[in-house]
Amino acid sequence: MINRVYGLMGISAKAGKVISGAEIVLEEMLKNKIYFVIVAEDASENTKKNIRLHCDRQQIHMAIWGDIRNNSKAIGKQNRAVIGIKDKNLSEAIQKVICGGETFGEN
Repeated sequence: MINRVYGLMGISAKAGKVISGAEIVLEEMLKNKIYFVIVAEDASENTKKNIRLHCDRQQIHMAIWGDIRNNSKAIGKQNRAVIGIKDKNLSEAIQKVICGGETFGEN
């Protein structure tokens, strides 16, 4: 499962459908360009709280998953605690793997 998520994150990054860093993710969320947000488990509690608040307001799904080092490596960056996925299909595929087979919001 872990390798599959990192693989999908890598594909997303190569396709130019990933942005990273808390500030830029928040900016793009306000423009309705983000479908899914991944926050690293070892991100600060303040970052997790802030991102969750904005995701709830914008009705964007998020997951607290992985760690900063591995998540950053998967997208070819360094030291990124927050990752935004800009493609609907890729975001759904990642959600399915993280959530054990179902995307958020499915019955």
